[in-house]
Amino acid sequence: MSSALNKEHTPDICDLAPQYIRGIAPYQPGKPISELAREFGLDADKIIKLASNENPLGVSPLAMEAMQASLADIARYPDGNGFELKEALVRRFGVRMDQIVLGNGSNDVLELAARTFLTPGLEAIYSQHAFAVYPLATQAVGAVGIEVPAQDFAHDLDAMLRSVTERTRLVFLANPNNPTGTLIPADQLHHFLRKLPPHIVVVLDEAYNEYLPAKLKADSIAWLDEFPNLIVTRTFSKAYGLAGLRVGYAFAQAGVADLMNRVRQPFNVNSISLAAAAAAVNDLDFVRRGFELNEQGMRQITEGLKRLALSYIPSFGNFVSFRVRETARIYQQLLTRGVIVRPIAAYGMPDYLRVSIGLASENKRFLEALEESLMP
Repeated sequence: MSSALNKEHTPDICDLAPQYIRGIAPYQPGKPISELAREFGLDADKIIKLASNENPLGVSPLAMEAMQASLADIARYPDGNGFELKEALVRRFGVRMDQIVLGNGSNDVLELAARTFLTPGLEAIYSQHAFAVYPLATQAVGAVGIEVPAQDFAHDLDAMLRSVTERTRLVFLANPNNPTGTLIPADQLHHFLRKLPPHIVVVLDEAYNEYLPAKLKADSIAWLDEFPNLIVTRTFSKAYGLAGLRVGYAFAQAGVADLMNRVRQPFNVNSISLAAAAAAVNDLDFVRRGFELNEQGMRQITEGLKRLALSYIPSFGNFVSFRVRETARIYQQLLTRGVIVRPIAAYGMPDYLRVSIGLASENKRFLEALEESLMP
């Protein structure tokens, strides 16, 4: 048989991948400053990025010092068990070492939960307008994602309970939720956990927990003793200012954490990230300043949106989603003015844009650019 005939009958190698992998729509991150500068010929130093919920204060000074000290050892592999960071988390939150799972960002931890408890044909439940990684992590292991319609852009917990079937193994809850910023009150969350069958794992994603006032925070870590099926995930990317280093973590019952650590890559968090996070978790002054700045910035942004007669979803995170006509045009107009926000059509919200809370000067610049962009 000729080589030409062989080539003619050779299937596309990509067809050998499972259909559920080929069907994944890749996650679309926020536009980087460097890309916008190239695209529009803008000065990168004059562009403001309010698209990815990053910390406008930058990096914790304690984390920066720890990173610099760790550079001398980067020729060696990191501690695969993350002892120093785990020890810091134990001191800070009162958990045990065997209850901790470290991840390359909290996205990694979410995927570890899916890989541990889901198989093809099983189901994971999550809310409409919830974080995009939930359906991606579910589909990547061949499981079925059940998206439950939201209620006023928030999780409808009763509807999520009604969606449980004999194939349900995992429920994702984001609190506060990204990109809507909505919050499940602690009492409602606890009631949901009590009502849910105990063999179903609940992943409580608290990536924005540090932006909540104390009176609104759920006592989720203490609930681990009551609910062995609960996994609480958090991140160093937001309030701690370590988005570029990708460090996340989960707290769970020891047996659950052990299973997740079995599928975790042995060096999934690098040495610089481990050192930075171990220092950052103790920098409570930096977190406090970020919280206060976020409260001030949220008022600045929402008052500006009201002045422009634009509706928005009240948010408990470090961002706010607002409704605007001609969303695509407004987004492009903002880009030409050197302001990056986030379109969220992929979240089922085509008439909304999401803006992160920045420094007061950045918030002012955004509102001015938005007002100019709204002009006919």
